[in-house]
Amino acid sequence: MLKPFNFFLVVAMIGAATVTYQIKHRAEEKLGEVRALQAQIQLERQTIDLLEADWSLLNQPVRLEQLVARFQEDLQLGNIDPPQIAQPNELPQKLLQIEELIAQDFDDFADPTITGSVVR
Repeated sequence: MLKPFNFFLVVAMIGAATVTYQIKHRAEEKLGEVRALQAQIQLERQTIDLLEADWSLLNQPVRLEQLVARFQEDLQLGNIDPPQIAQPNELPQKLLQIEELIAQDFDDFADPTITGSVVR
């Protein structure tokens, strides 16, 4: 009676060890993936920092003025007039101040009173 029970316990222990090993192996694989992603994220952040530094160097006003002076004949650059950017009718309307809102008559905006029990 004791031998079959011992055999069952040995098989259960081997099964538990196998499952534990598989879980450990999958966890190590996932840890490797996480570390690879973290390294990739760090590389992307460093690349972004480098690109931002390049952008700030390329947009320095002194450098841009030198480029404008050098290529003035070819590009024929000049000052920008406000209508080149937007026409006055394209600008958003001025927001009303609270005093102007209070002074307005809101009777036109009121919803009609309708109830289900009164027929009008």
